Amino acid sequence: MAILQILDDSNDVLRKKCREVTEITPRILTLLDDMTETLHRANGAGLAAPQVGVLRRVVLVEAEPGQLYELINPEIVETRGEQCEVEGCLSLPHQWGTVKRPAWVKVKAQNRKGEWVFYEGEELLARAFCHEIDHLNGILFKDKAEHMMSAKEIEEYFSQD
Repeated sequence: MAILQILDDSNDVLRKKCREVTEITPRILTLLDDMTETLHRANGAGLAAPQVGVLRRVVLVEAEPGQLYELINPEIVETRGEQCEVEGCLSLPHQWGTVKRPAWVKVKAQNRKGEWVFYEGEELLARAFCHEIDHLNGILFKDKAEHMMSAKEIEEYFSQD
């Protein structure tokens, strides 16, 4: 496994729409493994393939430590409710904003065996699913942010913990 470079928002790759994965090949499996190692090293809640320069519909979500979701060709098939919470992104270091997302989502995706699976998530998990799937369509959280936080607001927000 390898640690991959996470692209920042100055890279145009993050604005491109990703291609569907038509076959689960050894390269896709290696990508999943390398993305997992990269996500853990970066201490993030999710990572999408375009963030590491690969324009394929592959994302990882790990909103809770030890609960890793590998999603190939994911799509949101159902949503409920609404939440507006603070988000950040590994590709936008030191940037945070409030984003309105569904409070609950149901996601359909393929797993590493190519089987179609469904996952449901609420609160942070729902936000992470939405955030990472947005990456596959060239959308960054700042595009949807109702408010991008200033340095002072970020400092105050994180000092509350």
